[in-house]
Amino acid sequence: MSFELGGPFEDLPEDVLEVLTRNHFATFVRLTFATLNPGVRLHWSPYLDYLCAKLQDLVEGRTKKLIVMMPPRHLKSICANVALSAFFHGRFPGRHIMAVSYGTQLTNEFAGAVRKVMQSDWYQTAFDTRLASARGATSALKTTEGGIRRATSIEGTATGTGADLMIFDDPQKAGEVLSEAIRSATNHAYENTFLSRRNDPMNCPMLCIMQRLHEDDFVGHITRLENDWEIIRFPAIAEEDEEVVFSSALGEHTFRRAEGEPLDQSRVPLEKLEQDRSTYGEAVWASQYQQRPTPAGGGLVKAAWFRRYQDRPLSFDRTLQSWDTASSIQERACYTVCTTWGIAGQDIYLLDVFRKRLQYPELRREVSRLATTWGATEVLIEDASAGMHLLQELGGTKFARARGVKPVKDKVTRMEGQTNLIESGRVFIPEQAHWLAEYLHEMVMFPNGRFDDQVDSTSQALAELNYKPEAHAGLFEFIRQDTARMQGREDPEATLRICPPAGNNLLLADGKEYWASPEGWMDLPKSLAIRMSGVIGWQLLDRPPEWD
Repeated sequence: MSFELGGPFEDLPEDVLEVLTRNHFATFVRLTFATLNPGVRLHWSPYLDYLCAKLQDLVEGRTKKLIVMMPPRHLKSICANVALSAFFHGRFPGRHIMAVSYGTQLTNEFAGAVRKVMQSDWYQTAFDTRLASARGATSALKTTEGGIRRATSIEGTATGTGADLMIFDDPQKAGEVLSEAIRSATNHAYENTFLSRRNDPMNCPMLCIMQRLHEDDFVGHITRLENDWEIIRFPAIAEEDEEVVFSSALGEHTFRRAEGEPLDQSRVPLEKLEQDRSTYGEAVWASQYQQRPTPAGGGLVKAAWFRRYQDRPLSFDRTLQSWDTASSIQERACYTVCTTWGIAGQDIYLLDVFRKRLQYPELRREVSRLATTWGATEVLIEDASAGMHLLQELGGTKFARARGVKPVKDKVTRMEGQTNLIESGRVFIPEQAHWLAEYLHEMVMFPNGRFDDQVDSTSQALAELNYKPEAHAGLFEFIRQDTARMQGREDPEATLRICPPAGNNLLLADGKEYWASPEGWMDLPKSLAIRMSGVIGWQLLDRPPEWD
């Protein structure tokens, strides 16, 4: 066998290479690539060893259901569709494979590649498996042992045949997945058509490998439907240091990647990835490249609105913690979240995010522990769910920092009312933190993301910091005194119309309140309106005549 395999496989004796071909899927993939790309040297990257080991686990029964999320142009289909099909039939010539992709032309191209591999000299040296016909329809490759590899599209037919291995390779097309109707149709084909085609529902291995396209794409749908999938995520650029130990036929290995490192520098270098990010925009980048889909058009909050810090102030005017408690610890239930905030003047620093599913006794301990760890001066606990019981217990102790907060209005309205603080540049998040990626993902996904616990904790904290009268007592007292000074020199009936941040009213230090109309505006005394127009988020709708 004369191939440019590269690395330690370049000069192996043929008998050794033959044994590896049968027993080491990574070797099989190298030979597959060489067959389909004659004369092209394969630059092997460490993630391929990890991917191949997990795919071999699927073939050999150690894994039953596997999801692999990875960016384009990283040998996804060669490994997980073409090579996997041929390797599986090499091992099990009488079994049936069903390979599903988004379009008929694509499935036929993959089937033709499988045929080419199975007809190669090296394959027929390593395995006894033979195709029943050298030609024939690629949609159903048949072996002499009665095995079949059936290729179909996600919208195609699967009737009349069963499967001992199911491969979903890009079951949805990137250009169509934004259509809810198309997305729903392809999603529901999984349980309505394909699940029933498994010959042995308990033991049929299933693989889904694709780039993420949407929060409710095929991966999102099947993981909500069933929670027993093993999931591997390969972001194009590592968001944190990675280290995974895995086993293959050649022993134990470790896949490592440092934060900021591309998945395959030789194939798709960092410069190219950054160019793609600029070309396609953040939404496509987050989903198809980083495997963190965001809703089209983005959510209420943009990641770019947050300011970043490396070194935070040594001391704060206030240190506030905001708890959003969950009522269940089931695997797919909501999380309990505590965000910790430091306030220095007008700047607000997110110091820590605690996110975990907790039993009640552990919840109570964590409230006390985190308050002590961060020296919290105030602890807000949502007065709902487990928080109600927690507040009752803490009320009977000396833990005076805890205070209940009753949710007002719906989640979206509560967060909308606080976006002005973030967009105005007053909210700082760290440049690096182990919790940062998950936090930002949930924030920018809201209200279309699956979880919103961190959002609720954040909006609760910012509402306290933004509009609590004590926090701005000096400002309100100044306004009150200034208004008093203006009396007698201004028409007491003179008012100006002003628009406050969404969902907010005005409470002065003297107890006087102004409420926004259903349309979102309020009429204030002229001098008060002019001064409030200098507060971030307040927009003066009527222009004073003297300004013209």
